[in-house]
Amino acid sequence: MEKTKEGMTQPKSNFSEWFSEVISKTELADLRYNVKGFLVHRPWSVIAIKEMYKLYEAELEKKGHKPVIFPAVIPKENFLKEAEHIEGFAPEVFWITKAGNTELTEEIALRPTSETAMYTMYAKWIRSWRDLPLKLYQSCQVWRYETKATRPFIRGREFYWIEAHDAFASREEAESQVKEDMEMTENIMHKEFGIPFIFFRRPEWDKFAGAVYTYAADTLMPDGKALQQPSTHLLGQNFAKSFGIKFVDRNEKEKTAWQTCYGPAIWRMFASVIALHGDDKGLVFPFKIAPLQVIIIPIILKGKEKPVLEKCKEIKEKLQSCFRIDVDFSDNTPGWKFNYWEMKGVPVRIEIGPKEVESEEFVVIRRDTGEKAKVKENQLQKTIEALGKDLTKNLVEKADKWFNGMIHSVKTLDELKEKRNKGGFFRVNFCSADMDGKECAEVLKEKFHLNVRGEMANREEKPEGNCIVCGKPAKVVVYLARQY
Repeated sequence: MEKTKEGMTQPKSNFSEWFSEVISKTELADLRYNVKGFLVHRPWSVIAIKEMYKLYEAELEKKGHKPVIFPAVIPKENFLKEAEHIEGFAPEVFWITKAGNTELTEEIALRPTSETAMYTMYAKWIRSWRDLPLKLYQSCQVWRYETKATRPFIRGREFYWIEAHDAFASREEAESQVKEDMEMTENIMHKEFGIPFIFFRRPEWDKFAGAVYTYAADTLMPDGKALQQPSTHLLGQNFAKSFGIKFVDRNEKEKTAWQTCYGPAIWRMFASVIALHGDDKGLVFPFKIAPLQVIIIPIILKGKEKPVLEKCKEIKEKLQSCFRIDVDFSDNTPGWKFNYWEMKGVPVRIEIGPKEVESEEFVVIRRDTGEKAKVKENQLQKTIEALGKDLTKNLVEKADKWFNGMIHSVKTLDELKEKRNKGGFFRVNFCSADMDGKECAEVLKEKFHLNVRGEMANREEKPEGNCIVCGKPAKVVVYLARQY
């Protein structure tokens, strides 16, 4: 470690600059790679992201999904099989046209999403009702030629996610899977990562290309803008018909499969973890995904170095099978170390000096509240486990409270104009979430830079009065927000 490293200089209230600084200062990523939109991930982010993957993959497998790995390239002929899908993704596809000095006879796409890769194989694997349901997922990178401004972990041309692709014998089973996808989002993204969200049924003009309908989980960033997180799609039989995914049912009749897909974007979730839980000092990690869960700081007094350093090593060895733990043996001052590891977001700090060695009672500090406690050596493991759970619970509750305060009901365009700078979600009466409402949505986007995010998925809300834009009788209640 170098003493020249300084702490945060930007307050979180200045979110854009704070976000850039925290990524740089805590060594999450390096933006200096010389291809626009591609990010160099450094160990501190990669360790956390790997832990996030583990939790999500375990949940998927608990729900009956099995892992696969598909090629990163997709032949153009696969894309052409589903017209709406290729129309939706064509502007974003990276095409490989040459290998060495040889021009390829057919263009190959770098995977922007995997429907057209995986479903070619599903048509070969699914033959009978006994092959259903088929529930597979892969953890992978995807590539999209993003033309908007790129931002680390939020919007890039290469990003990291999980995609689950499921096939069923009936629509009812497929729709049940959509609900299960939403439950998994609650279980992991909210309860473990501490990211609050609302699932919206996207309007017709904003659903996934090729889907019957789309439900997408939107969270908010500290600047009040919406960031889309996992989305789950009822694909119906659109792709199954295009790719020939058929099966013989129990009555020996040939049927077309029903499908869903679900995309937990781990990369964007990591952005939300940084943004929602961090503070003026730097990062704050939920306990299970922290790159380092416990840091031990030796408090050295001249002439008493050896017993302190030996005790630090001993405690690390005792606890390293339970936690990701380390000791800061650098020659920096204790105060510098405290600030550094707080900036890095380590949930628990243990301070060990000569007094602690003698009393076998150590000072334990939690990152989120700064609370200190003296803990006996034989109680350290149990105490840290309890602190970890309570710290994550506290982060969830704090984020939820802020998030709920960012939802505003608005009845007129004048009121919307007055309140839009508050950021967050604006609940409004609207004419239609079908294509009939697209013109009003475009007015809101042009005049107020607000996008229609959709209707709340899990709660029926009855509209009152007229559409906030055109004045026609309102058919739905929708939520608006500025978006990344």
